[in-house]
Amino acid sequence: MPSFNKKLGYKNFTSKKKFKIIGSAHNISEIKIKEKQNCEEIFLSPIFKTEKQNQYLDIIKFNLQTLATNKKIIALGGINLNNLKRINLTKSEGVASITWIKKNGLK
Repeated sequence: MPSFNKKLGYKNFTSKKKFKIIGSAHNISEIKIKEKQNCEEIFLSPIFKTEKQNQYLDIIKFNLQTLATNKKIIALGGINLNNLKRINLTKSEGVASITWIKKNGLK
């Protein structure tokens, strides 16, 4: 669920298929909304500077925001080969990167 989706009606969502509900957030208040929406994992972004976004969390703010939840947090935004090792300094459960994968032809 995107960060702009603030609706809480998804909490009781049922399906015959096992879907994992994931959400995206940019700050602690959005993390709390994703918890109320019963998201299992939350993409927190942007961790690093991106072409689209000059404002970013960086490692310290990212880690401080992950302390606000017990949900699994996935780092997103601005991840590339140069800063990939810095992800190990975070409390992230994983990483996600679209642009970097596209640019490097990874599939």
